[in-house]
Amino acid sequence: MTRKPPVPAQAGCDSADGGSCRRLALKERPLLTFVESVKVMALFKVLANDTRVRLLHHLVRSAEATVTDMAKTLGMKPQAVSNQLVRLSDTGMLASRRDAPVDDPVVHVVPVPPLLDLALCLMEEEGCTPSSRGG
Repeated sequence: MTRKPPVPAQAGCDSADGGSCRRLALKERPLLTFVESVKVMALFKVLANDTRVRLLHHLVRSAEATVTDMAKTLGMKPQAVSNQLVRLSDTGMLASRRDAPVDDPVVHVVPVPPLLDLALCLMEEEGCTPSSRGG
């Protein structure tokens, strides 16, 4: 059994279950393996869709929403929204709960706000950092 290297205390993240996880800072990590790089590529492919990015942004703005709410806001059919949410959910970016009617679960975004904020930051101005946006 191999042991994992100690993780610096300053590198943290929020996990989907509301707990906290610890990771090595990116510059301290070993070079990505082929499998890891393919997983990252797949994540970015899922994000490379204007509808999914808009859905994520809506969820960041509203904290959570039902499929029906998202469909109305984005001018889409609920089934089309649901199909896109499945793709996002498969990556672990979304979580849902069923306290609403079974056919209209409440969806909320998990670790995406910093990633979306960074993308907008890169598009808007040079030298911008997500923390400087007030995100």
